[in-house]
Amino acid sequence: MEQTKLKELFDSLTLDEKIGQLVQLNGNFFDSNEKIATGPVVKIGIDKEKIYQTGSILNTMGAKELKDIQDRYLQKNDKKIPMLFMADVINGFKTIFPIPLGLGCTFNPKLVKKTAEVTAKEAAVSGLHITFSPMVDMVRDARWGRVMESYGEDNYLNCEYAKAMVEGYQGNGDKYSTILSCVKHFAGYGAPVAGREYNTVELGERSLRQDYLPSYKAAVDAGCELVMTSFNTIDGIPVTANDWLLRDILRKDWGFKGVVISDHSAVKELVPHGVAKDGKEAAKLAIEAGCDIDMMTATYSNHLSSLVESGQLDMKYIDEAAMRVLELKNKLGLFENPYRGADEKLEKEVVLCEEFRKFAREVVSQTCVLLKNDSILPLTKNQKVAVVGPYAFNKNLSGMWSINVDSEKVVTIYDGLKKQANENCVTFAKGSPLLDDDHLFESFGYAKNIGELVSDNPVEECQKAVQVASQADIVIVAIGEHPHQSGEGGSRGEITLPRVQVELLKEMKKLGKSIVTLIFSGRPLALSEVSQYSDAMLQCWFPGTEGGDGIADIIYGKVNPSARLSMTFPYSVGQCPIYYNEMSTGRPAKGSTHSKRFTSRYIDIPNEPTYCFGYGLTYSEFKYSPIELDSHILTPNSSIKASVVVENISEQEGTETVQLYIRDLVGSVVRPIKELKGVQKVLLKPNESQKVEFIITEDMLRFVRKDMKFASEEGDFEIFIGKDSSTENKDTFVLKK
Repeated sequence: MEQTKLKELFDSLTLDEKIGQLVQLNGNFFDSNEKIATGPVVKIGIDKEKIYQTGSILNTMGAKELKDIQDRYLQKNDKKIPMLFMADVINGFKTIFPIPLGLGCTFNPKLVKKTAEVTAKEAAVSGLHITFSPMVDMVRDARWGRVMESYGEDNYLNCEYAKAMVEGYQGNGDKYSTILSCVKHFAGYGAPVAGREYNTVELGERSLRQDYLPSYKAAVDAGCELVMTSFNTIDGIPVTANDWLLRDILRKDWGFKGVVISDHSAVKELVPHGVAKDGKEAAKLAIEAGCDIDMMTATYSNHLSSLVESGQLDMKYIDEAAMRVLELKNKLGLFENPYRGADEKLEKEVVLCEEFRKFAREVVSQTCVLLKNDSILPLTKNQKVAVVGPYAFNKNLSGMWSINVDSEKVVTIYDGLKKQANENCVTFAKGSPLLDDDHLFESFGYAKNIGELVSDNPVEECQKAVQVASQADIVIVAIGEHPHQSGEGGSRGEITLPRVQVELLKEMKKLGKSIVTLIFSGRPLALSEVSQYSDAMLQCWFPGTEGGDGIADIIYGKVNPSARLSMTFPYSVGQCPIYYNEMSTGRPAKGSTHSKRFTSRYIDIPNEPTYCFGYGLTYSEFKYSPIELDSHILTPNSSIKASVVVENISEQEGTETVQLYIRDLVGSVVRPIKELKGVQKVLLKPNESQKVEFIITEDMLRFVRKDMKFASEEGDFEIFIGKDSSTENKDTFVLKK
């Protein structure tokens, strides 16, 4: 629609019709059975007559169903303004990829971008217009359940992934292969106090600007069309009512022109936050702050009109928000084609097609991190293998947020291994339930029948597994969190595996066999005890549709693992939050002149994590040369070329993930002990070597200084190049202006 026509349409709208564009409900409100649809209407207290003025719906999927809803809606909408269809499409639509935290471990934004492209193709032909993704919250605390949706603890990687995902979803705008992206959760949602979901966030402005905001800005700069507000407070003000964040930073400083949407019920929750006394005040605070769409409450619908009519709210706030929503619909071409890419025929051809499944299998093998390998892996196809544990033959491999998964199409670990091993070389026994008890699901309102949770006789199950495993050469133990132990609302005070699973692992170890442990989780776990009973360990995350095949590719050496941890694995929960780029302290545990007790350390556990950021093994072995710099002086108008020679000193071809870190030794404010600034992946044949080069420029050294300016400072720097964040392979240079 031409802009002049859009403006004419906008000018024809009544106040209530404009407000309707700012309301988002779910598909239940538009059920063809009017009696059924009455339920959600009563639940949130919205006027039934306003339902068909609603601007968008969420989490209803399928080409036919969405076209039917759009038809019914347009029949009853006086101005014939089509609805937007949005959904939580997080790590795949029907072809489910590994969870985002696993994707973060690829250290490969190009690969991650392609997962978004595949997701967009499936979602577009199934009728969706917008995904609530990517989530680029930086996370440093493994207790928080939503770490599974993040890409990890590093600012550099998060920015790269934010850009990759937005570009992957939105592409060239083709209606059959692209959707729009909504970056979330703006801002600082990944830093809740005590790692507890929906909790307060306490961040200084320097840390917020320097560490947490850049990944959201990367998504905005990449062209994302929507931004979702987070539930948390910043400096005591809930983000959904925070005009400094939504208007000053997002719109004024960053130039964002798109739509801001609340998270689920966040506008209404300004009341229990204690910044609004009632729904009317909550609506006023949110719309004035710059929140355009109210997701899944009647707060805007019930109160904005009276606020305007009583003179308490300037009409300009509703006008600007409603116009942004209409412009978004126009950008999608919905006025010409309200169905956009929805196509039942293409849906059958594209969704979960063999091409996408093949790619998903490749992605799985690029996300699993080899944590330990005492010369056990890869296995040969003629070795007798017993695969035991609650994840051995479990199709629930996709994580909490894969709401559209077809579980029957998921490849189990047992099935994946059987395909590649010689005949009759793989046996199976469950061995233990997933959980020690069923208290996890009390918060859902029920405690049973969500997967195979608990067992009436775990001892008997374990004994059966012992019998099966005793006949094998190798025992693969597939254990981990239940999918609902992570994800939204999945914060945990202990981040170890259930005891019943650890006991199974210990019983397997008693057999004297080599133990390969596969770990499924949505977060980093404390694995020191698991490591004691394992000869090899593979962190598998929740791998999705092709989990069994992708993991089998690693187990049998079809793929040499190359993934690296994008988040630190703590020694125990007492270290949380723990992250590699911590700030320097006046009394470091290493190098301080003070006696050991009076340094920054624990007296009962080590400071060091079990597995550091960037860590990951391969079946190959690589050797690094000392760093060479072509200059030791950097200026704003020059650069430094830093290089190392990486040599594969094994007989196995493999990919090494070469990581560049920099440390600012003296600054006007305390600086991190090191920061990731570059990554290169190199594929090397046996005994092959390759020079790997990084270019260092002044802009890589900028930070939020004491004067709150984002700029570099003259001084000395250390540069590290190695296999992970613990590397000590370093050199020095000086920045001179």
